[in-house]
Amino acid sequence: MEININCDLGEKSKLHNNENDPFLLEIVNSASVACGFHAGDEKTMDQVIRISKENNVSIGAHPSFNDPENFGRKRMNLSSSEIRKLIIDQYEILQRIAFNYNENVTHIKPHGALNNMACEDLELATIIAKAVNEIGKDIIYLVPTGSKMEIAAKKLNMKIACEIFADRNYEDDGNLVSRSKSNALITDPEIANTHVLSMVQNQALNCLSGKQIPCEIDSICIHGDNVSSLKTARSIKDNLVKHGLLLKPLNKMEKFK
Repeated sequence: MEININCDLGEKSKLHNNENDPFLLEIVNSASVACGFHAGDEKTMDQVIRISKENNVSIGAHPSFNDPENFGRKRMNLSSSEIRKLIIDQYEILQRIAFNYNENVTHIKPHGALNNMACEDLELATIIAKAVNEIGKDIIYLVPTGSKMEIAAKKLNMKIACEIFADRNYEDDGNLVSRSKSNALITDPEIANTHVLSMVQNQALNCLSGKQIPCEIDSICIHGDNVSSLKTARSIKDNLVKHGLLLKPLNKMEKFK
């Protein structure tokens, strides 16, 4: 069975340093790169793309609300045209830098509040999906499994990769536990390891209550801004390989060929 590990990277800001990025890029298969709106700048984008190429890591855009003060985690109400422009502008910023390395942005994964809102709101999810589809039919759209984003993308017959989160807990509706709650994050690498392997093997979300929700799983996200991200990434990769999973960049997976 094929599986992908992706990580949100290039997220240097006043709230987060990105010193682990080079080490994470030796472990993960795909990088979702901050495009300067919630974090990062052209220098960090350039660094992630360069090191990704050295490690055969596929590159994706990680577009967000233009909200560096809150790391893109504050909810905003924007028009459909403003949302469309957010997605396309951030993709183009990253693709322009990727061209310098003869590389392409092969996936798009929304960040933070924009992503969380679209998980719950089919109208917003459809606006984002249409923007991604407008960029190109070959773009892989990386979305939380079981979300409204997955539903919207399937209606448009897009290339979809469904992801789970290694370092986050789930509510019974399949959405992530809010970061405002004390039990939102999983910071112990061993707990994350058990959490991930169970979900991948069972193709089901593990909710805090013990409930399991059947779902499709193509990719495992590790948040680069968590303090334990490096240990968690190494532990999860080793455990997946030990259990016979084949790790690949998103754009090299059989389902996208």
